[in-house]
Amino acid sequence: MTTVSNQKTWLESHRYYPFSAYLRENFSVKIHKVSIHAGFTCPNRDGLVGVGGCTYCANESFSPNVRETISPIKEQVEKGVEYLKRRYGAERFIAYFQAFTNTYADVDTLKTRYDEALLNNDVIGLSIGTRPDCITDEILALIHTYTKKYHVWVEYGLQSIHDRTLRMVNRGHDYKSFEDAVIRTKNRGDIKICVHVILGLPGEDRNDMMETAQAVSSMGIDGIKLHHLYIAKNTAMAEDYAKGNIKTLEVEEYVSLACDFLERISPDIVVQRLVGDTHGDSLIAPVWKANKGDVFAAITNELKHRNSYQGSKYTPSYPTLP
Repeated sequence: MTTVSNQKTWLESHRYYPFSAYLRENFSVKIHKVSIHAGFTCPNRDGLVGVGGCTYCANESFSPNVRETISPIKEQVEKGVEYLKRRYGAERFIAYFQAFTNTYADVDTLKTRYDEALLNNDVIGLSIGTRPDCITDEILALIHTYTKKYHVWVEYGLQSIHDRTLRMVNRGHDYKSFEDAVIRTKNRGDIKICVHVILGLPGEDRNDMMETAQAVSSMGIDGIKLHHLYIAKNTAMAEDYAKGNIKTLEVEEYVSLACDFLERISPDIVVQRLVGDTHGDSLIAPVWKANKGDVFAAITNELKHRNSYQGSKYTPSYPTLP
């Protein structure tokens, strides 16, 4: 939880609670995430709950390791650590299981792969990206064992609380599955929870997105990753976009929505990401002239212009939405 003095610092600099500030508060050395592709797939691709995946999903567009031959996890970590030390002066690392669904296997397989990522002595944390319908009590028990020695996050892809939207983008799970996963994870204690949300999904208006902000914040999560909807090549959504059935956000629209969203979440929630990211030539739309740094600055400037900040419109409790 952010303290009053720490909150004053990020209020002055960002107007929202960035992951960088959180890491400085909790560690005495510079921390970076090392992205890992552990060879998992997704139940929404292999037929267990669906086929084709989410309509917007092209994992290779945001997780560069997916596009390459999968190296051993130990080797991925070593290469990532070496690069991040050289490029950013990082000293310790969080092993981030990013690509696809990283709890989608039996417990023994999961333990083997997580353990391999933690062989490097410079790794002090573990972050596991997954779906809320792919977390069992047995898997949570395994993940909890790592909290005795490591800083542990589970990252749940939600995108929206609205079941009609989840059906439209072929998520393969409903909001109730997310609620259940978060409650069971929180009951374990010591496992931090980050939630992924996409702003600008088809069929959603501003009120829908703000309801998502209010609902996820009311659950006592620890972190949030905000993404704008972007259209990547080789996705089902790319076909709809080509037909003119989907509109993406202009940068100014996204900045305004992101600020609205931040105002409605608790100031204790760490903002791990504020804008979607693509690698290589995967992006179709929107093509913004602004880079990520420009978007970050625009969000801070807009909050300053509003004389506002993360949590300014937050109320501690909202009813569970249908």
